Amino acid sequence: MRLFGLIGYPLGHSFSKQYFTEKFAREGIADARFELFPLEQIADLPALISSRPNLYGLSVTIPHKESVIPYLDELDDTARAIGAVNSIKIENGRMKGFNTDAIGFENALNAIDGGRWLAGGTEALVLGTGGASKATGYVLKKRGISVRFVSRRPAGDDQVSYASLRDRASLPALIVNTTPLGTWPDVEKCPDLPFERLGPKHLVFDLVYNPAETLLLRKAKAQGSTTKNGLEMLQLQAEASWRIWNS
Repeated sequence: MRLFGLIGYPLGHSFSKQYFTEKFAREGIADARFELFPLEQIADLPALISSRPNLYGLSVTIPHKESVIPYLDELDDTARAIGAVNSIKIENGRMKGFNTDAIGFENALNAIDGGRWLAGGTEALVLGTGGASKATGYVLKKRGISVRFVSRRPAGDDQVSYASLRDRASLPALIVNTTPLGTWPDVEKCPDLPFERLGPKHLVFDLVYNPAETLLLRKAKAQGSTTKNGLEMLQLQAEASWRIWNS
């Protein structure tokens, strides 16, 4: 029986086990199962790998998308360029890191309004500076979109504070939340945006998928903005990981 799984901490919010279990049943994949491996410390990864010789692939989530890199034997070009990993292929005792978040995000965003949000020459705000924000920023910059990352503790020319957004006359048309704010069970939390500056010309894309409509999306929708949650992105990145694990 081939084993696949998810590492991160905590994992109570994860959709991965249900997604892959249902996929295996639906597609008649009888030789595989998917498990959750809550690792509070990434230093526990080698012990996990050595204790499960039938482990063929891992998904990686918060908080290990960047800290996992030193434990890997190899990175593919995209993961190296992004500086974050969310998928690991295990073969002959070696671990190779990939980033399928970028694939999922780009394809999900491209499906909205005929792909017009990926047109170059526009500007975007990416909320957060973790591993998911790196994948998101990579995709947007690749498509010629100017990106500013919003952080509680900005560092660097491409990062700004939440407080500084209130000094702007307007907000960029595309806003992507890569933070976990609003994830169940903390559903009443929300990034601190000046929502009165949002309107029908904005798209707010929240990578959170549980709940299906976060407080961020509800507030943006109330201003007339287009909204999208992270479920399709997660499904797309999961399928990309499955292809990698079986390649």
